[in-house]
Amino acid sequence: MTAPRRRDVLLAAAFFTAGVLAYLLDLDLVLGDRDRRTPMDLRLVVLGLACAGQLFRRGAPVVSLVVVVAAAAVDFYLGLSLPVLMVFIDVLFVTSLHGPRALHRAIVGVVATTTVGVTAAAAVAGDWRLSFYAGLQAFSLLAVPVWWATDVRQHRESVEQLTRIAELDRRAAVNAERNRMARDLHDVVAGHLSAIAIQSEAVLSMREGDPETVRTVLKSVRENSVRSLAEMRMMIDVLGADEPVDEPVTVRLADVDRLVESAAAGGLVVEFRGADVDGLPVGVDVAAYRIVQEALTNALKHAPGSRTSVVLERLVRRFAVEVRNTVVVRSKARGGPEGSGTGLVSMAERAQVVGGTFSAGPDGAGEWVVRAELPL
Repeated sequence: MTAPRRRDVLLAAAFFTAGVLAYLLDLDLVLGDRDRRTPMDLRLVVLGLACAGQLFRRGAPVVSLVVVVAAAAVDFYLGLSLPVLMVFIDVLFVTSLHGPRALHRAIVGVVATTTVGVTAAAAVAGDWRLSFYAGLQAFSLLAVPVWWATDVRQHRESVEQLTRIAELDRRAAVNAERNRMARDLHDVVAGHLSAIAIQSEAVLSMREGDPETVRTVLKSVRENSVRSLAEMRMMIDVLGADEPVDEPVTVRLADVDRLVESAAAGGLVVEFRGADVDGLPVGVDVAAYRIVQEALTNALKHAPGSRTSVVLERLVRRFAVEVRNTVVVRSKARGGPEGSGTGLVSMAERAQVVGGTFSAGPDGAGEWVVRAELPL
């Protein structure tokens, strides 16, 4: 037997026992003539029927309400008694609180109609004082339990709705964190490791390489390896932290010259024009660095050997980043890596997170332009 079912059985037994004591102590009669009392056996049968219906007030609220209303009607005919009345009020409250929504609406409608009808009937049959007292009693016995149950039900539904909203917020926060982690991982892989792969391929393809050039490329490969390891270690530390932390900052726009040197070592002809980057907001600083990194990586992948320019410009209320490279048309015979578009999405997300704007595409003059304007 489940715990709610066990509670209902104990409650019904308690109501029946209290009712028997009320009958024995002559404390039962609410309406009726004490000189013509109903036999005790019949009273106990009616009370037992009401308590039997009380057993199903949670599992089968409609059946419970029908049985208890029938018992209360019989008891009212015999002379309304307090034990049956208490069982009726309990079942009316519980079925209004836990019953289906349709049953709750039906109970509210019936109770309101009955209360108004009793008041009107008393007004027609007697004076206004009788109507007032009859309406007050009907309101107390019928409307108050339903009103109370309705209020509790609304509060419970509000809590459930807030719980669902909190769960949706939690899922949104988890998804946002996953997206941020995916973006950071993409920046590490696509930025440093792609540069390492491209530069290593360039060295391997050299038949008679200049030792100084090979040394420069290998130096860039080592720097990219060290920085990628440092960023991966930072991500692992963030994932293992007990307290939530902001986005890990291992890169600064002040180090953008390393990206330019790495791109030049990969074969790009890079022209760089910087700006004052002191005092930039952290989010803008990181976003600008990542956008430059991704733009140069895309240029290495899709336009190797192209002329590229990186321009940083500090405006009055914005910080502008612009990367241009000449478009290289690859023949099908040469092939080359195909882009998935993830890099453009990542750059756009970086700009949007800090409230900036982003655009990327050909300018019509044979150049591919990546531009972001980030608010200061």
